[in-house]
Amino acid sequence: MVEDDVERQVEKPRPADRGIHAVFYVASWIFFSNLTILFNKWIIDSRGFRYPVILTCWHLIFATIATQVLARTTTLLDGRKNVKMTGRLYLRAIVPIGLLYSASLVCSNMVYLYLSVAFIQMLKAAAPVAVLLTSWAWGVEDPSLKRFINVLLIVAGVALASFGEIDFSVAGFLFQVGGIVFEAVRLVMIQVLLSGDTQKMDPLVSLYYYAPICAVMNVIIAIGSEANKFDPADLAKAGYGLLLLNAAIAFLLNVSSVFLIGKTSGLVMTLTGILKNILLVIISVMIWHTNITWLQCLGYTIALAGLLYYSLGWDQIVLLSQAAWVFVAKAGGDFTGSGAEQQQGGLPAAVRRTLVMGVAAFLVLFLVGAFFYGGGVAGAVGEQLGVA
Repeated sequence: MVEDDVERQVEKPRPADRGIHAVFYVASWIFFSNLTILFNKWIIDSRGFRYPVILTCWHLIFATIATQVLARTTTLLDGRKNVKMTGRLYLRAIVPIGLLYSASLVCSNMVYLYLSVAFIQMLKAAAPVAVLLTSWAWGVEDPSLKRFINVLLIVAGVALASFGEIDFSVAGFLFQVGGIVFEAVRLVMIQVLLSGDTQKMDPLVSLYYYAPICAVMNVIIAIGSEANKFDPADLAKAGYGLLLLNAAIAFLLNVSSVFLIGKTSGLVMTLTGILKNILLVIISVMIWHTNITWLQCLGYTIALAGLLYYSLGWDQIVLLSQAAWVFVAKAGGDFTGSGAEQQQGGLPAAVRRTLVMGVAAFLVLFLVGAFFYGGGVAGAVGEQLGVA
């Protein structure tokens, strides 16, 4: 039976150290990813360093120096030896992809001037849509009605979240959409141009090649957009130590992503990303006292459901629900009865799966809704503590 197969998969022994390491790297990636986003928002919004392009420039300069040091002192960048880098490949792939990466980073930081972190994360739920549409345009993926309907579901959820946003900004919305589009085109170009076995790059090796060209590009953009209004006193106001720490944390995010990819699967990465976004929305609401409407909550939930289905597919979702049921059944053995009793009088497998998924969905909606509803209380407490 399918349930028996799932149970055997759950019971399959795995090395203890691998499980521990996987959990550690998942937690590290979530921590550094959310910390980087919150730290950037805090420096730009609360510390008065309202120069997102210059901040991005600083991150890339730090990343350029750090990757060069790591390449000469550690084995973390040994993957670059598998990349046959030529002048033609550099001009054809690294430069255009680096420019797209630079544009994506600039837009991603510019949006902090206009939108809340919670709303930004809601909009980011549409990123897979941009990737899929770009893949169709490049001929990397074949269009299908099933995926198109899934895309419409995610778009509808994001649209609902946008309609429910109280402090909506057209400029911020366009910057976020631009960042998503630039990143989607960059990812598809990497897939098209660097898909050969000898040209695969992990994120850290990619950063090793992209950071210099991105830094140069951002310096040019900064000179044209922010140099005329830049006040050196704002550096001291933001804090030299904090700016150094901010760049170091942004770089550690890239390092943690390398280890996460090496220790887990794409499935774990997808589930971790969804969990990370939910946590970030909750944390940002609590810190900045962001007003979240129930329409936003509904739209974000719809978008996340569509994203989960898009990333995993129905078969994988069913398999995970079955594995969860096996775990619950084992944990409550006395309440569920023996295997023979389950076979004779138990609920059908489809009903059990539906119940498990329904309860899980209800709990997620309840917890997220409770946090959203309690945002005002959390914000008031934050103001008393000097956080918000």
